[in-house]
Formats: sequence, C-alpha cells, structure tokens
Amino acid sequence: MKTYNFPIVITQDEDGIYIAKVPSLLGCHTQAKTLADLYVRIEEAIALCLEVEKMKRHNIYQERFIGMQQIQVSI
Repeated sequence: MKTYNFPIVITQDEDGIYIAKVPSLLGCHTQAKTLADLYVRIEEAIALCLEVEKMKRHNIYQERFIGMQQIQVSI
C-alpha cells in the first residue's frame, strides 16, 4: 500500500460550511458542517479520486506544499 501526501485548501462559505479541495486531484472536493467531519470526508474523497486515477492509469502527481496566503483585491 502506497502512502500519498496532498495539500488541501479549506475555506468556509457564508453559511459556515467548511469546504475542502485538493488542487492536484481534479474534481476532488467535499464539504461539511464541522472540521472534524470535513477531515474524514476529504480523506474518503481523496481515496475515491485515487482509485479513479489508478483505473485510468494516470500518473498521480503530488504537489509540494509551499504556503498559503490570502490576498485582497479591490476592483
């Protein structure tokens, strides 16, 4: 069994729902009302996305996490 490490991005919408996305796995995201539930769900989502990628015989690319910043832009 191979172990993978993926950076995830977690945001919170205006209703307080947490959203997790895995930038290096196309379409891999989930949401939950609590962070505890979100971590469980994103692990499940990652496992499912990895299975799909393996079935397609795609290479699984693991990005290296550098950092995260929030930027404010006025237009």
